[in-house]
Amino acid sequence: MEYIALTGIADSVIEVLKKHELRTLEIRNLQNFFGILELNAGDNVLLTSTSLQDLTDGTSALIAKIVQMQISVHSIVSSNDIYCEEREAMSARIQLECRSMARVKSVVSNELGKPVRVDAREISCYEAR
Repeated sequence: MEYIALTGIADSVIEVLKKHELRTLEIRNLQNFFGILELNAGDNVLLTSTSLQDLTDGTSALIAKIVQMQISVHSIVSSNDIYCEEREAMSARIQLECRSMARVKSVVSNELGKPVRVDAREISCYEAR
């Protein structure tokens, strides 16, 4: 099945998600943010600790269902007597529910500036590699 993949997620976050029913993540990584923009509540997403550049066939991952999501913009204004600078940063908060473990069969799309898409299959916890 094809999934949008969020890459470079910390191993500790994935382990916590495996052990708990719901967890909320804040996504600031631009490549992962592009993937979130393609998803809605109720969709499944694939999470892996592997970096975008190292994502290959056989990469282990976790499949999670998006329960809720929220896109927000943070504005930061700093000024002094000479200048005024305003910066904005977008982030996504997604509440996830762990579904199963998976293994990537193939990377469908891994282009910079577009969502990472992979073909993956669910694996049983008893399945050896």
